[in-house]
Amino acid sequence: MAAPLHLFSAARSSASYRVRIALNLKGLAYDQTPIDLRAGEQRSPAFKAHNPQGLVPALIAGNLTLTQSPAIIEWLDETYPQPALLPADRDGRARVRALAAIIACDIHPINNLRILGYLQHQLGLDEATRNTWYRHWVNEGFAALETLLEQGGSGDFCHGEAPGLADLHLVPQVFNALRYDVDLAPYPRIRRIDAACRALPAFIAAAPERQPGF
Repeated sequence: MAAPLHLFSAARSSASYRVRIALNLKGLAYDQTPIDLRAGEQRSPAFKAHNPQGLVPALIAGNLTLTQSPAIIEWLDETYPQPALLPADRDGRARVRALAAIIACDIHPINNLRILGYLQHQLGLDEATRNTWYRHWVNEGFAALETLLEQGGSGDFCHGEAPGLADLHLVPQVFNALRYDVDLAPYPRIRRIDAACRALPAFIAAAPERQPGF
């Protein structure tokens, strides 16, 4: 019998959002504890007992605690192989991992709450300047992503005819880009993929506004 799954998650956290989508795409039941990042709950001793880094998400599977969204998603894909989040072919897997890494490694880390907080409190940057910072890095990443997606064909998703690893990274990043008034007009392919994904039940159920603590 599979171990019960419990997710520590923040509603608007991109990393939490992508794990929720992965869980839903796999059709997995899970309980959820909301972590209020702005209140600093991620730094509490109770939560740091699960993740000493003090970051969401954290997934508890029986006696196993998993942290870092890429590792969690990879574990889910290996433990529950269907539906697969990566293509069956080697070249396709490399492409999808690269698309996901543009978001998970190059856009999201320099725009997350910790970085924005440092820009505000330690460097004294005002909100307008911080938002300009945010939009700059999203546009840098989205411009490259748009080109790569266009090169990959005209399907509804990032790769192939079903959502997968790249899509569950893209949708949370688009959500946050819109929160910071990023102009998505230059990215028609990204907008089409985002719309196709957000029409699916797995993505609808994972949306921030449907989470406890939103």
